[in-house]
Amino acid sequence: MATTDLSKYDAAGVPKGTGLRLGLVVSAWNGEITGALRDGAVETLLKHGVALKDITEERVPGSFELALGAQLLVEHRSLDGVICIGSIVRGETPHFDFVSQGTAHGIMEVGLRTGIPVIFCVLTDDTMEQARARSGGKHGNKGVEAAVALLHMADLRRRLAG
Repeated sequence: MATTDLSKYDAAGVPKGTGLRLGLVVSAWNGEITGALRDGAVETLLKHGVALKDITEERVPGSFELALGAQLLVEHRSLDGVICIGSIVRGETPHFDFVSQGTAHGIMEVGLRTGIPVIFCVLTDDTMEQARARSGGKHGNKGVEAAVALLHMADLRRRLAG
């Protein structure tokens, strides 16, 4: 469990998002949590100069579908990066482990295969209380952290491409 505020960062050190075209793929499963993560991400992107019209958002059924959703966005839109937003809460079976590992691996693969930054914003918590604490509660909002990561990675890609 995170012990720091996921929403705190040095705003002066974040690259401007002006002109970036970005995507969000949001899991419908655990919508209370993913909606809060999405809101934190969008607010942060707007704060750093990304225009609302330059943010494309798509919904997928669950976290396992995030990777394909990101790949489809990258293939069909001209994007500079994508944030995959999901929430997986441990249950009584090993299903949690399979979904968590597959989701993480799939999201990583999309980024490596496409060369487009694809950011992992998937909470993997033991309880809904932990998920709430990390999606705008006492530990801040992981969506904010993901948006900052995307701005850094999109800037790196842009600088290296010349």
